Amino acid sequence: MAKITFIARMTVKPGREAEFVRHCRELEQYVRAHEPEVLGYEFFRLREPNRYAVLESFKDEAAEHRHMSSAKLAELAPKIAGCLEGTWEREYFDPLP
Repeated sequence: MAKITFIARMTVKPGREAEFVRHCRELEQYVRAHEPEVLGYEFFRLREPNRYAVLESFKDEAAEHRHMSSAKLAELAPKIAGCLEGTWEREYFDPLP
């Protein structure tokens, strides 16, 4: 399968922003240092209050699967999710033909 890119948008609970950002930065640093098949991985603060997003891009489905099953993500995902109101909304982007 071809390159996989998506954005996941989420709302952070009031008062949990600093904790959320700390976990996200740790995950970004880990991915950049240890997952060379990840083409892009960056969290963003959106312009709406308490709204954030992560933009992720993978070489292929196998690279996405390796990232999603990594020990570091398993460690940090529950901490990140604990800062959220509800869950995230994921939107995939496909390259133009």
